Amino acid sequence: MHDLDIVVTGGAGFIGSHLVDALVDKNNVLVLDDLSSGSREFVNDEADFMKVDIRDKAALREALDSPDLIFHLAANAHTKETSLGWDDPGTDCDVNVKGTLNVFEAVRHDHPECRVVFVSSAAVYGEPDTVPITEDTARNPQSPYGVHKRTGELHANSYVREIGLDVVSVRIFNTYGPRQPRYVIYDFFEKLRKDSSELEVLGTGNQVRDYCYVSDTVQGLTLVAERGTAGEAYNLGGGESISISELANSVIDVCDVDASVRFTSESWTGDLDRLHADISKIKKLGFEPNVGLSDGLVRFKEYYESAEGPVGQ
Repeated sequence: MHDLDIVVTGGAGFIGSHLVDALVDKNNVLVLDDLSSGSREFVNDEADFMKVDIRDKAALREALDSPDLIFHLAANAHTKETSLGWDDPGTDCDVNVKGTLNVFEAVRHDHPECRVVFVSSAAVYGEPDTVPITEDTARNPQSPYGVHKRTGELHANSYVREIGLDVVSVRIFNTYGPRQPRYVIYDFFEKLRKDSSELEVLGTGNQVRDYCYVSDTVQGLTLVAERGTAGEAYNLGGGESISISELANSVIDVCDVDASVRFTSESWTGDLDRLHADISKIKKLGFEPNVGLSDGLVRFKEYYESAEGPVGQ
């Protein structure tokens, strides 16, 4: 991918900023972000930046200047208090549904030849009947965020089928790495930094997740942009599962601390028991995860300690 005019909505966020880093060397990149959760400091100096709220249709259309490709990541997912959009589903719906429609409409009216990669989520599946989860697994979202992302997928398919837009969707599973400000892996390191003798884990520890290091997520996004089929959705994860209990012990080992694990039994609203991606479909595009969980945790520890301080000392 080179010599393209690329727009990344949400490009000041965790995944978006890493995607921008991978694109700027060979492309012209514009980041659109309202900085409600992202950070201007994350945006690569080689990229252009505009502070834009995707709910503002006029501002969005004005910002887009003949893009060849749009990666649409901008969304509201979590706050510090609750998860998956339960604290303010109305506002999140405005961003995640109306904002996504604004992107599609801007492309439809002004840039019909532009490809759009709609970044969706494993949350569209809800609690699956079986794992690993294929793209054909029933979509039964259980959270507002999952509903919003599924709605975005349905809109994308409508624009492809009825209008002829070039939109492809990617369902991201659990991504982790530098610049991640919260979520399970970050929280484990944070808790151990504050108290290296005990690690509190929400839930039973039996929940299963599929973790993908952020550089591999970026690899998958770029491959889908280059080779994905319009109207299709692709799972993007590491392709391997691990229980939260096993993850907790892996983090303890990486931090080299003598900590016990205490499970709260009670989890949080919207938590799911099993998320494990079948990545066969995206592998046909050439995707291959390069960073295993053990290596990824070591890399994350280096980042975390450089930003927050040593763990277990």
